[in-house]
Amino acid sequence: MFGSARQISAKSKGHRAKSVLILISIVICAGVVRAQETGGEAGVGAGIFRPKNPESKRNTSPTHPVARPTRPTRPNPAEIEAKFEDALSDGNDARDARKYAAAETAYRSAIKLKPRDARGSYGLGNVFADQQRWDEAEKAYRDAVNASPANVEALIALSFVLVQPSTGAVNAKRFADAQDFAHRATSLQPTNAVAFDRLGVAMVARGMFTADTEAAFRRATELDPNFVVARVHLARVLRHLNRFSEADPLYNSAIEQARDAPTLVLIADAMQAEQRWTDSEPVLRRALDLDPRNPGALFLLGRVMTVNKRYAEAEDAFKRAAEVNPKSFQVQYLLGRAYLGLERYDDAFRTYERAATLAADADRRQLGGAFGFGGVGDGFIKSGRPRDAVRAYDRALQLDPNNADVQQKAAAARAKVPQ
Repeated sequence: MFGSARQISAKSKGHRAKSVLILISIVICAGVVRAQETGGEAGVGAGIFRPKNPESKRNTSPTHPVARPTRPTRPNPAEIEAKFEDALSDGNDARDARKYAAAETAYRSAIKLKPRDARGSYGLGNVFADQQRWDEAEKAYRDAVNASPANVEALIALSFVLVQPSTGAVNAKRFADAQDFAHRATSLQPTNAVAFDRLGVAMVARGMFTADTEAAFRRATELDPNFVVARVHLARVLRHLNRFSEADPLYNSAIEQARDAPTLVLIADAMQAEQRWTDSEPVLRRALDLDPRNPGALFLLGRVMTVNKRYAEAEDAFKRAAEVNPKSFQVQYLLGRAYLGLERYDDAFRTYERAATLAADADRRQLGGAFGFGGVGDGFIKSGRPRDAVRAYDRALQLDPNNADVQQKAAAARAKVPQ
């Protein structure tokens, strides 16, 4: 994902290198929006993938006072079941309202009541996936699959989470697992279009733009001719195979038929994957007209603005995305990048500090680089603030102690601090 088509003069090699680094910094966070819709609104930060809520049936029976026992008794199974269903329903309602803390609490309560019922862990995984908390989502979904190996919804959701790139992780193994779980889902439900679409997505993640990948997406569109998401995925594969005459009509029909923000987000994401930044912007604007708080659309729009160096607009998009999803490392990281572009180095420092609290161990090193605290230090030096530069470089080295470039810059900055 991605690169701009912008022409840069041959004599501007330094600017060209910097532009490449900008794109690299965006690529690191780009995988968070590659997904699909399986029902309802888009989950926060997860592009348009939103696994269905676990089935639940809220207890509507009136409660009656129960005499206090004189000694402890075993819980009544019917009461446990009723409380469990209520907890699931509470979690589903909170998740639909994007009240993620309340949803997490409710699903955890359900798990405590019936730890062997896969629905509690599956619902918890949904909440984490909505917030791009991939490691926690993976664990929850694996718990659900272990409890119910034939749970197709959990298999599909786990496959989705595993194709999210993770810095420092063994992505090859994760992508292979994603393909395996999706394949299991297609075996369990051979008429499930979403399962075949996820199978194709996992194969694409492994770099498999093959006839088998094409066949998976075609099977999804055959099972559900109105499955616009699978059609877009198929179009991307065909474009990769240089079969543009087949791919472009699929894209055009998808844009024309899209009636919801999540589907438009997927189309825009596919365009950005092909470096069609300009084409993706009006699609994202349309998505935000339909859902002004759609986190995937806001995140992708912020990326477009960053690539095109429209940093004030990038700031606005990422701040709005952060309001919906305050626990997203990717959103905070790229918001900090926007502040670097605006030369607002104090804001960048504070934003990267927030990102550091959200970063997985594998992501922390990148916060020490040129588009992290290292870049903040460079900005302070340029602004004649060597003391603040030392502070920024030292923070960078806390996150990436072996960064020789930052070590040298920190030493040079210290030499400039007035004694």
